[in-house]
Amino acid sequence: MPRTPRILALALLLSATGALSAGAPRDGDRFVNLAGPRERPGVLTMWPFLLRKAWTSLVPRDGAAQWVPYDHDAVAHNPSLTWIGHSTMLVRMDGATFLTDPMFSERASPVSFLGPKRRAPPGIPLAELPPIDFVTLSHSHYDHTDLPSIAALVQRGALFIVPLGMGEVVRDVGGQAIELDWWQYAEIGAVRVHCVPAQHFSGRTLTDANRRLWAGWVVEGPTRRFYHAGDTGYFDGFVEVGRRFGTIDLAALPIGAYEPEAIMRFVHMNPEEAVHAALDLHAARAVGMHYGTFDLTDEPLDEPPRRFHAEATRLGLAPDQAWTLNVGETRAW
Repeated sequence: MPRTPRILALALLLSATGALSAGAPRDGDRFVNLAGPRERPGVLTMWPFLLRKAWTSLVPRDGAAQWVPYDHDAVAHNPSLTWIGHSTMLVRMDGATFLTDPMFSERASPVSFLGPKRRAPPGIPLAELPPIDFVTLSHSHYDHTDLPSIAALVQRGALFIVPLGMGEVVRDVGGQAIELDWWQYAEIGAVRVHCVPAQHFSGRTLTDANRRLWAGWVVEGPTRRFYHAGDTGYFDGFVEVGRRFGTIDLAALPIGAYEPEAIMRFVHMNPEEAVHAALDLHAARAVGMHYGTFDLTDEPLDEPPRRFHAEATRLGLAPDQAWTLNVGETRAW
């Protein structure tokens, strides 16, 4: 696939108007969500939660996602999707092969000896990945932007497509990155990679909160459309993405990291909201992600897929419309 991209601003051809038509809003030099700033939980809520997570990083809980050996032949199929774990997907479609939020390290942390520890090994070892045309990053948090993984992919020649402000993270390890605002896209070979809104936040240090944009992605080819939500709360942006793009053939949606609700509800969906997001997106199929790999929040590790399937069934979706995969599993779509 040609590696020379053409960066094009999306010209709002669908004549959309209102807040969702422009790029990401800002407050000075910091990005903000379409719904405005999130309500900050108080210390009486945060500190007990942080202490619980410190404990579970040392004493693992049961319920991690199941791991299976990957199938070389299935991975080679186009189109296909392989769950590598957490929000990392290997996707093939319309001649392109790409990764989302590559996270192959043992801990989701700025240091190697503390922080949430990986509970299921990567579905495909990084060294065994096929050639990658491009990589998308959704935001700067350590469970989505992992420097050792990025550095290894840079050595393999991968091009990164990132939200505004995220390019420096890639360039700091010697890589090339295309930065996009919401509703801009880059053309990579036969596909367009669209940066779309999400409802979240960013930060890697005590001083860079929300200085880098967060986003979801729509990869649009001649025969398929794939959506990756990154990290996001449930918000009106799903309806707008569905309106602009029509049917999404496969939507990868986060279904974990939702408890305690007082802390998480604005920035992470619960499983039921993920099903409603799939409907808002006009997704032919949805696949759950962002659960079972790292113990980030309070809900049982194996609860998200049960609730996701229960809500899909309640709303009349067929089994083939709502997927959860084993780590390492590949499905054609």
